[in-house]
Amino acid sequence: MFHEQRMTVPDSPADLWAEYADDLAAIVTERGPAKAAAETDLERERLEAVAAGELPELTLEEAAAIQSLAEGAPDPETTKTMALEHLLLGMSTAVLDVDAVESELEIDLDAKEIQQKIESRAPMSFDEFVHVQYVIADGAP
Repeated sequence: MFHEQRMTVPDSPADLWAEYADDLAAIVTERGPAKAAAETDLERERLEAVAAGELPELTLEEAAAIQSLAEGAPDPETTKTMALEHLLLGMSTAVLDVDAVESELEIDLDAKEIQQKIESRAPMSFDEFVHVQYVIADGAP
């Protein structure tokens, strides 16, 4: 689950993305796209794509809404908060600042944007989250 603390990651951000795509697909498949749509306010078509393993463009909030459908998972806001707090904790553990994260990212975000997104002062896409989480966990001792 993406909101848990990561200390290791697969070989690439794409592999991490695929891992989360599988997790989210299993949740939507188990719940059913129609029921998941009613419970998350996400469009059924987008949830059908998630169930098929084709993660559409999702925000971190939307991914958290899907994750919250899993049995025993926290509510969407808590899931998002935990995910972002684990990024900050991971940065402390790996002794990384936002400049170091920026230098390792495969996507185009500057240090200020990274800081704003991690602190929830700017919206974060799930893709951005995965890339930032990958860099942080990959840098952990």
